Amino acid sequence: MSKRRIPDSERKTRSAAVSPAGERVRFLGLALSGGKADKASLAVVDYYPKHRKVFLSKLVDQIRNEPDFSADTRICELVEQFSEDAVSLSLDVPWRLPTSLRHANSRVGIETSKEPHVLWMWEHYRKINKKKKPKRIFTPYTERCVEMYVASELEEPFILNQALGANNAPLLARAAHLERRLKIPLIEVAPKISLWRIGRSLNIMKSHLRFHRHAVGGDEARKAILENLAQNNVVFLYAQDQKAMVENNHAFEAFITALTGFLKYKKLTEPRPTGFPEDEDWIEFPVPEIRWKEI
Repeated sequence: MSKRRIPDSERKTRSAAVSPAGERVRFLGLALSGGKADKASLAVVDYYPKHRKVFLSKLVDQIRNEPDFSADTRICELVEQFSEDAVSLSLDVPWRLPTSLRHANSRVGIETSKEPHVLWMWEHYRKINKKKKPKRIFTPYTERCVEMYVASELEEPFILNQALGANNAPLLARAAHLERRLKIPLIEVAPKISLWRIGRSLNIMKSHLRFHRHAVGGDEARKAILENLAQNNVVFLYAQDQKAMVENNHAFEAFITALTGFLKYKKLTEPRPTGFPEDEDWIEFPVPEIRWKEI
């Protein structure tokens, strides 16, 4: 990989690696945007088990394309640079095609398919459509079991973009390209669900959690959320990082994505439900009740 130096103009924070807390465990979080946009952000969360402290130690936002150098390569450089002691890189988008497009034997229609994921989808479809009219058939070549599951089986209906739907397809393609170049375990995160679970465990107002992405009022919601996290000693945040995350939702969601990786490490994310197809991808999101003082 290129050893190109990251410009001094790149906005980033001080490192928590020199903290006296001792041993470090690191979690990276990446919020992607379209490959031709300059919105992708990378967050680095460091955990020091000896003192049970969590720091947002680095934040790089607006990772840009340059005339002769792609943002994709810059992302790979940054991940490599910050990967020492890293357990995982959390992505806010999928990087694998839906199962129906990955299985060579998926050559029949959904009406006669015996594929486990299609059978699961049929069962779920019939369950949720008993009282719903008109019924909307599922499309296993664009959506996954996990998107159907979180839309109906959690405390709130979380409607996520389908993995290969119109909004997500370019992001999946970019994530798949990056995945081939990275040498770190990846996990998939839905920032919307993670933020809801983290926020409700801290009694943050539901309106802040629901509207953090809005163009009007989103910055105020993000500010309130970050202040709550800091006040409850969930994570130490530098002032310049808080400002960047208030102003930039991609930076904010990169942080939430990395924080979810930490919660997975602490075994505080939801396991796959019983009977969920083994071949299907799963999204990591926190358990409903998090006792932050015991972490």
